[in-house]
Amino acid sequence: MDTKTRRFVSIQTSVPGPKTAALLERRSAAVPKGVGNNTPIFVDKAEGALLTDVDGNVYLDFAGAIGTINAGHCPPEVVQAIQRQAEAYIHTCFHVAMYEPYVELAEKLALLTPGRFPKKAMFLNSGAEAVENAVKIARKFTGRSGIVSFSRGFHGRTLLSMSLTSKVKPYKFGMGPFAPATYKAQYPYPLHRPAGMSETDYALHCVRQFEDFLYTEAAPEDVAAVIMEPVQGEGGFIVPPAAFVQGIYELCRKHGILFIADEIQTGFGRTGEMFASTHFGIEPDLITLSKSIAAGMPISAVVGRADVMDAPNPGEIGGTYGGSPLGCAAALAVLELMERDRLVERSRTIGEAIRSFFLSLQQQVPLIADVRGLGAMCAVEFIHPDTKAPAKEFVAGLTKACCENGVVLLSAGVHGNVLRFLTPLVITDDQLQAGLDIIGSLVLSLAAAE
Repeated sequence: MDTKTRRFVSIQTSVPGPKTAALLERRSAAVPKGVGNNTPIFVDKAEGALLTDVDGNVYLDFAGAIGTINAGHCPPEVVQAIQRQAEAYIHTCFHVAMYEPYVELAEKLALLTPGRFPKKAMFLNSGAEAVENAVKIARKFTGRSGIVSFSRGFHGRTLLSMSLTSKVKPYKFGMGPFAPATYKAQYPYPLHRPAGMSETDYALHCVRQFEDFLYTEAAPEDVAAVIMEPVQGEGGFIVPPAAFVQGIYELCRKHGILFIADEIQTGFGRTGEMFASTHFGIEPDLITLSKSIAAGMPISAVVGRADVMDAPNPGEIGGTYGGSPLGCAAALAVLELMERDRLVERSRTIGEAIRSFFLSLQQQVPLIADVRGLGAMCAVEFIHPDTKAPAKEFVAGLTKACCENGVVLLSAGVHGNVLRFLTPLVITDDQLQAGLDIIGSLVLSLAAAE
């Protein structure tokens, strides 16, 4: 490990270390195995793009709590906002005694989200809750029941959101029966575009598939909403052709179907725009938000057309902890920080560096089939070049080795063969390069052993 890398990464023990190993035993005895863990790490403190575990090992965080920490770990302004709010009041329940931060955050999100029409916002606790409530609102507004999601999509792990999620294992296997009136349409996978077919023709082909779907699977008169991740997250960071997204959007307009953009992972600068829908030139009727909205505080949102949002009657949407004062205060501080530090622009710079690094590495490593992404939402897909089979075991070994060498990052994709990057947007150039150098070295060594 060179001097530059040692400035950020410090692995003093085996991973897991002795203190972590003791905590792992306690965790095994007290916490169900179904609560999965991607790394054998117990965190002692976190700051910016760095994690320190209970054994004193310091890691570069390229996972960002699954895209939750765009503003970095423990930004001082956010910590102070939470502290100030906690000293005033922690919780009154907005349904019982209202508070200004809820209204102020709703106002700001109505202005920031795509859509040249009046908007309103409501707040909940998690991304899955946002999806569930967006569906309720859409059904109430349209008087229809059907909800269409897409192959490889991920929308949560509650019953309805899990019904909309596409990946069977580990999320759905043995968990049925699922919510009725939910349907799956095909989402593009540009890496698998037929040879000789242009990107434009491929996009039009995928739109025609969706039109056929409306004849064969779900009549448009019965469909309340289509829910789409503008860039798929858990499905493998798949960036669809813009013409596909626009085509689905226009079909929704034609048939009176609401378009829900699930921006839970793509929002708040991750893709190089404040919200990914902007890349595709669409104005969703409803947008679901969470993850990086508040630097790790549990809060989510549904933002949408005012007339749609007003469809439910009082008491039909909401929840006891929805839009907690602490979450609202944190979110407001995050929005100020993002504007001040130009984190949306920073996302583009980070993404360019990651993609450039792996495109260069691809020339030496035939296992690298694709390097893709928008902004700092980047991914590298690995397949065995001889059989074209997903290199799941390679990626599993790579993420394990990266953790042992001081970089925390995650896999994705239906087959688990995609390396995904969700670095905090506050990561420095030197930290980013140090992490990439570690990953690149491990890719080369593991590929040589294949």
